[in-house]
Amino acid sequence: MEQNIVNVTEKALQHIRDIYSKENKGIDMGLRLGVSGGGCSGLSYKIEFSEKKEKDNVLDFGDIKILIDPKSSIYLKGVELDFKDGLNGKGFVFNNPNANNTCGCGESFSV
Repeated sequence: MEQNIVNVTEKALQHIRDIYSKENKGIDMGLRLGVSGGGCSGLSYKIEFSEKKEKDNVLDFGDIKILIDPKSSIYLKGVELDFKDGLNGKGFVFNNPNANNTCGCGESFSV
């Protein structure tokens, strides 16, 4: 079995399920993870609900589908998506072992 491009923690999966149910996302929708140019370190993470596109990599986490375009998969390989809800803020967190530099807010990185 091929290893997933990204790993998604159980806490993140549960939060994604909560969003699906609150916003009535259809079963054809997946959570798209991506990377785009920009941010203070050069590349920024993107996360949104989306329908599958033809060339997407689809990661199956049971009832949750993670969609990653081929370009972004290069930068996201080995990344862990987690969800934090502590005193220092609440939201999804990308833990990227390949990032050489990250900004203070954790929303952009460079490789």
